Amino acid sequence: MMKKLILILAAGFFLQSCIRENTSTEDLMEMAPGNSKLISSGEFMKGPYGNNIGGKAEIYEKDGVYTLAFDKDFSVSDGPDLYVYVSTEQQPNNFISLGKLKSVNGGQVYTFATKPDLDAYKYAVVHCQQYNHMFSYALLQKK
Repeated sequence: MMKKLILILAAGFFLQSCIRENTSTEDLMEMAPGNSKLISSGEFMKGPYGNNIGGKAEIYEKDGVYTLAFDKDFSVSDGPDLYVYVSTEQQPNNFISLGKLKSVNGGQVYTFATKPDLDAYKYAVVHCQQYNHMFSYALLQKK
């Protein structure tokens, strides 16, 4: 009985460690560059560690530069060490990191260093890098 209690407490502590606040909660209003071409988009879905999920992920291209944009309605649970990935699968094993999540709210834009293979990288993912927890994902479908 004591062993079960210790395991339950340890699991609770582990889960709580990835949901404490440390990502900005500022309501960002970034937008994709004007006159960009929408390539693909998808609605954010709840992952195993995320709550309060909303909004869209969209990939745009302008003059050979590709960006991933989260719309103004984007929201995700707060957590430490949250990153934005474009991945070949929901649970990111093969991914392109676009950097730290700027905020858990509002429009934000991330620029790719090179042209992504959008036939392979079909998911936009918000992921807790430190604990390998997926908070949210969007299946990106071509327009």
